[in-house]
Amino acid sequence: MEQYRTRSPQYGPRQSGPRRDRPRPPGPPRQPVPSQAGRGAGGEPVRAPRPPRPPGPQRRPAPVRRPAPAPALTAGRLPNPRLTGLGSGLFCAVVMFLLGALCSALPGASLTAYGVLFLPVCALTALWVRRGDLMTAPVVVPIAFAVGLLPLADGEGGTGSRLMSLLTGLATQAGWLYGGTLIAGLIVIVRRIRLVHRRRTAGARPPV
Repeated sequence: MEQYRTRSPQYGPRQSGPRRDRPRPPGPPRQPVPSQAGRGAGGEPVRAPRPPRPPGPQRRPAPVRRPAPAPALTAGRLPNPRLTGLGSGLFCAVVMFLLGALCSALPGASLTAYGVLFLPVCALTALWVRRGDLMTAPVVVPIAFAVGLLPLADGEGGTGSRLMSLLTGLATQAGWLYGGTLIAGLIVIVRRIRLVHRRRTAGARPPV
């Protein structure tokens, strides 16, 4: 007779009771998420402050260029203006007229003092005229000398007498007139030579 092998039950008997869930392993505690909006004292919603942004590269402000200050006159240095031809003539004539009025106010009305003062005025006129009008200096100084003689001329007899006194003053003080004109001419010639030399030197330089 064949004998049948009986298999042992692999699983135990099913429980007829309610199914029990297996206990889960404990995990990391959950952190509470901060709410973005809260409540103020009056119940109104208040937004939470945003976290500060990390500092990024800051741009430096562009440097502001300031105009260079005007060069101040150093102690012991004479002013060095640049006069046009008309300006140099007006300067020389006005100064000589004032000097003539000053000499006429002094007792004696010396024409010699007027002639001596004429020499530095001629030198300043030739030094302060600009380069483009150098040749006007020797021309304007004799005219200024005659203008300055007007306050010194005695005009008791009218216009004719004043004119004759003016011509007499020009004749007697011709030495000072020629001397002042010569000084102005020499200064102009020296400045002209230096100007021509600078131009030739600048033209002879090789281009960079």
